[in-house]
Amino acid sequence: MKKMKMDDDFQNYLVVGAVFDGEADIPCMMRMDNVIIPKKIAPYTARKRIKNPNVFLHCFIHDFQFSNLITETKKHVEEITIFDGIICPDPTITIGGSRTINQAQVYFSRAVGFYLQKHGIFAIPCVRWGDPSTYDYCFLGVPQDYIIAISTHGCIMPCRENNNELRNAFIKGLPIMLEKLRPKYVIVYGRMPDEIFDPYKSMTTFINFESDLQVYFDKRKEKL
Repeated sequence: MKKMKMDDDFQNYLVVGAVFDGEADIPCMMRMDNVIIPKKIAPYTARKRIKNPNVFLHCFIHDFQFSNLITETKKHVEEITIFDGIICPDPTITIGGSRTINQAQVYFSRAVGFYLQKHGIFAIPCVRWGDPSTYDYCFLGVPQDYIIAISTHGCIMPCRENNNELRNAFIKGLPIMLEKLRPKYVIVYGRMPDEIFDPYKSMTTFINFESDLQVYFDKRKEKL
């Protein structure tokens, strides 16, 4: 008989032993003693094709492409352990969307990260925010003075039309995130425009990785 996700209490096994943060009860990821800074990253979808496992997997891809990591986490632990680590799932936070659903997105990102940490995988918290109404829960469950990952992909790079709302939300939330979490290292996936990031470079160490789409656009410009 096929089981539904509800039959497993919505993956409750992910948070066994976790401490919960805030009114939203977001599971806390652990602060690992030895911080590993990625030298290379590769999308989660490429994990079976990667020949050199000395990379971090990332989930800065469409939500459906990493949904199995959230719904069937147990099945993927072994294949992830061969890599240097993973940047936690990055589920979409919708501006003006349901607060309950947005909180659930944050919950599962942290829950998967905590579970992978318990299995010896160096999992880096991925932080995403929306409009100011998300600030009271989107930063929960992340250790302060630690390493985190964020993405500018799809919000401040030119891959969507009329993305001013996303861009403005990112710009407004960036200093709030830095103030609340005080991260030592911030991995940035996608473009890092000086006018947005320069004011904060004294607050942390930014580590930039080009997005696949960014590389694509740059190659197109070279051909013009």
